[in-house]
Amino acid sequence: MSLFNLAFTRQQGGQFVLRVEDTDRARFREDSEAQLYDTLAWLGLHWDEGPDIGGPFAPYRQSERLDTYRPYVDRLIADGHAYHCWCSKERLDQMREIQQKTKQPTGYDRLCVGKTREERAELPGFTETPVVRMLVPDDVPLVFDDVIRGKVSAPRPDDQVILKADGFPTYHLAVVVDDHEMGITHVVRGEEWISSTPKHVLLYRWLGLEPPQFAHMPLLRNTDKSKISKRKNPAARLTWFREQGYLPEALVNFLALLAYPPQQDAEGADVEVFTFEEFSRTFDWAKVNPIGPIFDLKKLEWLNGVHIRALEVGEFASRLLPYLVEAGILGETQSLGELARLKAVAELIQTRMALLTEAPALVGPFFVADDQLEIHDDARGQLKDDAGEVLDAALRVLGDIDDHGEGVLGTGSAWNAAAIEEALRTAIVEGLGIKPRFAFGPLRTAVSGQRISPPLFESMEILGKTSTLNRLRSLRDSL
Repeated sequence: MSLFNLAFTRQQGGQFVLRVEDTDRARFREDSEAQLYDTLAWLGLHWDEGPDIGGPFAPYRQSERLDTYRPYVDRLIADGHAYHCWCSKERLDQMREIQQKTKQPTGYDRLCVGKTREERAELPGFTETPVVRMLVPDDVPLVFDDVIRGKVSAPRPDDQVILKADGFPTYHLAVVVDDHEMGITHVVRGEEWISSTPKHVLLYRWLGLEPPQFAHMPLLRNTDKSKISKRKNPAARLTWFREQGYLPEALVNFLALLAYPPQQDAEGADVEVFTFEEFSRTFDWAKVNPIGPIFDLKKLEWLNGVHIRALEVGEFASRLLPYLVEAGILGETQSLGELARLKAVAELIQTRMALLTEAPALVGPFFVADDQLEIHDDARGQLKDDAGEVLDAALRVLGDIDDHGEGVLGTGSAWNAAAIEEALRTAIVEGLGIKPRFAFGPLRTAVSGQRISPPLFESMEILGKTSTLNRLRSLRDSL
């Protein structure tokens, strides 16, 4: 919702308002607001007005705007459009149960309409603190215009509670009042709010206010076409994507493709990889597909790999740092030497990764002491009978390469990937007659401890001659 809101707002030169709708105190969580700021900022979806930065219509938390709503409630009561309801929760539960059992439409039975507090107190199911309900007329308009769906029909609403017993408004009253007071022109929300829109339109009409335009977005669905649930699907929690190693720009790209067609190039071919700015530039509500799109994580993973490969190598290395620090491979602060080595390794692995969480396994061997390198069981298990012979040949030939720098500041060493590859191919492929496919498996295991690793010869260059020979010797001694 925020992405599509912001794309339209930026295109139109408008203001994107972040308002915290926290009137449901039963479901209120202290950390939710911070998570909202954190995840939207991580995605680069920056707001122009909000609780944290202020704005011309502050405050932007509904819980701090209670005095704003009360005059509207009083006016609705005075005009006969709303009434006090003293029914207890027990009575309402019992009423609903009877309606369900007798297969009647569920809804408030209007026991309190037209009664004073004293008159209502004489009847069963009374509670001292009333709520305020809308008095929905029989001729309530049920059709409204939607910028995505055109004419939309909604079911007839119940006498909705608009002010709760705790003095907090419900969502329905609060958004109508705030959208008016804050000059909101477009409300973009999920399609589950379609059934509530007639209530909101009615409130606007009663209060003599101009309603905003509504855009009801389709809900995202799992691959089995069920609605995505925060309780059942971890991907419904935005922080999950950061934890899993997705780039924010890849997630924004992916979300922009859900319920919206791809961009097109000059020849009219689909372009699925694009930036938020490109998405915003050509955005059109008419293109939004109202059918709930499938949330396909495989597609997102592919997109993530594309965006990873598009990063400048230094930027890519910096994106890896939080995952390497969390895994204990690097400390909270890094030396210049560690950063230089990380950049060299990043260049090797950038084309091989779909998720940033893959980095610790690939990068770890470059930052561990030679005698601490763990040889994984699957890597050791694939070693053939000739592994010792291969390692011996590699130790002989690599020992002859001079690793002393020849140029300024010790650069230009003969210990480089090209020289290492040439020496090993001569010694193992030609000298021992082992096919290239199988020739370097033992060396890969010795250097990285794993079956799958970054390019071997480049890895040896980064590790340096001493570490490379130490690791080859260590595996040889363990056979």
